[in-house]
Amino acid sequence: MTLGVGGTSKETALASLHNMTGGATPIGRDEYQARINKACALMQSQQLAAVYLNAGTNLKYFTGTAWYASERLVGAILTASGELHYIAPVFELGTLRDYWVIEGQLHGWQEDESPYQLVAKVLQQLGIAPDAAVGLDESTAFFIVDGLRQAAPAQRWTSAKAVTAGCRQQKSAAELALMQQAMDMTLAVHRATASMLYEGISTREVEAFIAEAHRKVGAPGSFFVIVLFGPATAFPHGVKEPQVLKNGDTVLIDTGCKLHDYISDITRTYVFGEPSARQREIWQLEKAAQAAAFAKAQIGVACGEVDTAARAVLAAGGLSKDYDLPGLPHRTGHGIGLDIHEWPYLVRGNTQPLLPGMCFSNEPMICLEGEFGVRLEDHFYMTEQGPRWFTEPAYSVDDPFGLNKV
Repeated sequence: MTLGVGGTSKETALASLHNMTGGATPIGRDEYQARINKACALMQSQQLAAVYLNAGTNLKYFTGTAWYASERLVGAILTASGELHYIAPVFELGTLRDYWVIEGQLHGWQEDESPYQLVAKVLQQLGIAPDAAVGLDESTAFFIVDGLRQAAPAQRWTSAKAVTAGCRQQKSAAELALMQQAMDMTLAVHRATASMLYEGISTREVEAFIAEAHRKVGAPGSFFVIVLFGPATAFPHGVKEPQVLKNGDTVLIDTGCKLHDYISDITRTYVFGEPSARQREIWQLEKAAQAAAFAKAQIGVACGEVDTAARAVLAAGGLSKDYDLPGLPHRTGHGIGLDIHEWPYLVRGNTQPLLPGMCFSNEPMICLEGEFGVRLEDHFYMTEQGPRWFTEPAYSVDDPFGLNKV
């Protein structure tokens, strides 16, 4: 049996876990205000009179207001001078006020009124010229964008990405601390999960255990979970039907949780039973590619070069140097924060330089169709001195969690 994989009951595995949320501090009002101040400076440099922040993570990031996007327009207008005006259905105004952290002026629309006309009216009341540039949160649904264009056709609606990504992609110390704690929680769940695997268990049973384990460490549950056995591990985001674990199967588990809205995301791949020579070879190649990506990630280096460094290792190992199979079919990594996938991306052609505070997954997955796949995913953040791991990479295919490391 591979070290640290199997041999423990579910009850014992759960009993090994404890609440790990102690000391976790939510983002405070001062930091939300600092984010708004930075956004205003970026708006001024981009010559944007205002930005519209739609319900979702951008509204949450800048105002502290937790609100899910739906078919009803809920959002906020932030002007370049720092004024904040919320737009929502009249019947939601009390609830919105209850959720916000940064106060602003409320503007309500009735169910039989146009929220788009209301946005146009507020912009006019704020003295914003009818042909001025107004940035739109890039996650805003098309129906809202279309409605705004029709309500104010002369307005120069444009992407607010330079402001939203310009603020969000470099994490503060408080954000890094929450992400570190969430990652620690999920890594503990991974260890417990590996310990309770047994021949005949289904992927669905493992998914249920992971959700319970995340609750045990203090999360509401799993934010997401992918559990794959055998040939199904060659599909990066899984297959339709569940699998049953057999001796010699490759096991791939990708999961994460939320802590005060910040997300963890870790993948571990190992073998249930004795790894074959082929499984050992590919696992070690994956580990080398992950290490090469990490080593390349230095301040000022282009994001795309990190992806290239991982692919060079895979190509030297006989796999594709491009995005074809057998090899790595997707980008090497993604940004992470309030969203599980956010800017910037470690993908070929991305010339954006690495800056302090940027956070990335490092997961140059190897997919061998009809055989198995190996994804080792850990995240790192950039410091002035270079990259730092949130979680240490898997130790070896025989001892993935380093339980017998000297």
